[in-house]
Amino acid sequence: MFALVDANNFYVSCELVFRPDLRGKPVVVLSNNDGCVISRSDEAKAIGIPMGAPFFEIKHLLDLHDGTYFSANFALYGDMSRRVMTLLQEWAPAIEIYSVDEAFLDFHGFHPLPSLREYALEMKQTIFRSSGIPISIGIAPTKALAKVANKVAKKFPAQTNGVHVIDDERKRVKALKWLPIEDVWGIGQRWSERLQKKGIKTAFDFTELPDDWVRKHMTIVGLRLKKELLGESCLTLEEIEHKQSISVSRSFHDELHTFDEVYERVVTFISLGAEKLRKQKSVAGMVLVYIRSNPFREKERPFFKQGVAKLAHRTSSTIELVKYAKLILHKIYEPFPVKKAGIVLLDLISSDVEELSFFHPHQEKHNKLMETLDKLNDKYGSGTLRIAAQEGSLRHHVLQQKLSPCYTTRWEDILVVKAK
Repeated sequence: MFALVDANNFYVSCELVFRPDLRGKPVVVLSNNDGCVISRSDEAKAIGIPMGAPFFEIKHLLDLHDGTYFSANFALYGDMSRRVMTLLQEWAPAIEIYSVDEAFLDFHGFHPLPSLREYALEMKQTIFRSSGIPISIGIAPTKALAKVANKVAKKFPAQTNGVHVIDDERKRVKALKWLPIEDVWGIGQRWSERLQKKGIKTAFDFTELPDDWVRKHMTIVGLRLKKELLGESCLTLEEIEHKQSISVSRSFHDELHTFDEVYERVVTFISLGAEKLRKQKSVAGMVLVYIRSNPFREKERPFFKQGVAKLAHRTSSTIELVKYAKLILHKIYEPFPVKKAGIVLLDLISSDVEELSFFHPHQEKHNKLMETLDKLNDKYGSGTLRIAAQEGSLRHHVLQQKLSPCYTTRWEDILVVKAK
């Protein structure tokens, strides 16, 4: 059996851990530059605030219902995620961290008493008591069905108490008939629309399609998903696919007007991308950099430029990648107001594959330096050590009108408790 553990309204839940006075009120967390809603409390959902809604369109609802909002505090959320995942590791023989707020647990060969459901309920209570983060748990024979079970647990908390187990055919069929095809794990918007036109409305309808049709139109990936929904386990925790490319981009609250401003942003994006690259134990062979103007400016034609460089030697070194990014930026930069910039690391392979070259020997010093940089930033907070080009005076600060303190990652923000 697999379990899918999902933190409820994760970003909002992180904020409420340190602001219990806001429990029971509509609360939302906003994206970069306080643009749109990326997390909602149940109370915010109840008053009609949709996910992804622009903040200016829903602010009146928060004001009307005594609600509030927070700017995204990703340093806090990342640390809270690590705490939850560390706690989960104590509850199963194997774990796969699927995202910042989700993890699969593998219970194969593990038979807790009196039952998996009671075990999951105890896990849920312990995680909340230890971290303050509420979770929902779905348990089933396959990863895809565990996702379905988790959706049931979250949708019907009064009946499930946040835990749902699909352990027989009746429960499997009932859950699949309830789940809309667009909510099936692995079915994107494009395929959802195509399947609906074919009369496929639910996950159960999808499992009724012939294998030959699914393989022909949706490849082996679609067929594997169908088998998973039928209860045949095809995906294990070891089958974690590394990203084939890594991209980092941002839209800026204020337009950038100088090369130095844009370069500082590109260096920051390269640093973030290189860190992701090293975490998945990959190296990149190509770098792409792009810049663009505001596409919504009236009376001005949108401006977009990009450049690509093939590396002489694949690397995950931030220092090396920054060198190439700077060369690209010099070629594409023109003095126009830059509203968005981004980088993409391409041509990725495993760092275990050694590339030997007489002219570009393996740079062991860079590997050790990057390992040290990652360890220190992981321990003391992102940005503790950074490339010199990320000069503080040039750093672009996104609009964050209501950023909460970094309670768990910054000494000056640590909570102070006074006893009376």
